[in-house]
Amino acid sequence: MKRRDVLALIGGACTGFAMPRAARAQQRSLPVIGYLHTRGPDDSSHLSAAFRRGLRDGGFIDGQDVRIEYRWAYGQYDNLPPLVRELVQMPVSVLIAGGGEPAAVAARAATSTLPIVFAMSGDPVKLGLAASFNRPAGNVTGINILTTGLDPKRLGLLRDLVPAAGKIGFLANTDFPAAARQISGTEEAARSIGVQIRIAAARNERDIDAAFEAFVTEGISALVVASSPYFDTRREQIVALAARHRMPAIYHIREYVADGGLISYGVDLIDAYRQIGLYASQILKGANPADLPILLPTKFDLIINAKTAKAIGLTIPSGILAIADEVIE
Repeated sequence: MKRRDVLALIGGACTGFAMPRAARAQQRSLPVIGYLHTRGPDDSSHLSAAFRRGLRDGGFIDGQDVRIEYRWAYGQYDNLPPLVRELVQMPVSVLIAGGGEPAAVAARAATSTLPIVFAMSGDPVKLGLAASFNRPAGNVTGINILTTGLDPKRLGLLRDLVPAAGKIGFLANTDFPAAARQISGTEEAARSIGVQIRIAAARNERDIDAAFEAFVTEGISALVVASSPYFDTRREQIVALAARHRMPAIYHIREYVADGGLISYGVDLIDAYRQIGLYASQILKGANPADLPILLPTKFDLIINAKTAKAIGLTIPSGILAIADEVIE
């Protein structure tokens, strides 16, 4: 081999090594978003996609302008503190806390300086996460999706849907910090409309099975499933049990109805996660979370699965159909 050929070969080899190093250096230089969620990646893929869409609308594309580090708790709230510590130690430029107040509380406990954007249902002011909705004043902002406060409304809708229901069940996840408020609010609503309510606590898969067995044994005619990130990870099990026992049930988000649940009433989560993506992009551009007001949803959707209603032998009253935002056929 001629000398110039050897030099060319060496030069080409060096270039081959230099390019990946340059690419890796560019990857490292991208701002990093820490994405903490109480659920898992499979049952939340549509939410993370909506978040990335919001980022893109704000001028940031994952892998090109920013890098996202995901951490998932799979409905186990005890997993959140160590997961958020990993993200804080990286460090990250922005922390996203999705899936309810456990993630937001864990994120705030881990840092009082890194910007945090949440999607949660509890009151951030009462939880000490913000000074006010209009001026959070600290490092935390986001969108309040109000799911836990709507259980009394869902109870009323269920009563209208099944007016002959003598006793209505309420399935609550007592590991969820908002459970006590959910139960007390639903019990008060039940007294005000004159229905009997049977509360069943469920902390794991076995508890959910046992709760449905108890409902059936006690002649429960219909069911309100309380909002809970853990229940969201078990929604296939819950929807299947309701179908097996031909029990009309109402849920807090559309995902349950898309999976075969009967009816849901709540906010549009896709839009909520797009909003936190937009907020994250604003912070990456220099906005201070203290100056970004905590958002509130403006639209609530009533979704009905007509196929499920037919399968359990339920006729949807015309008044309910008239106010439905979507009927899945």
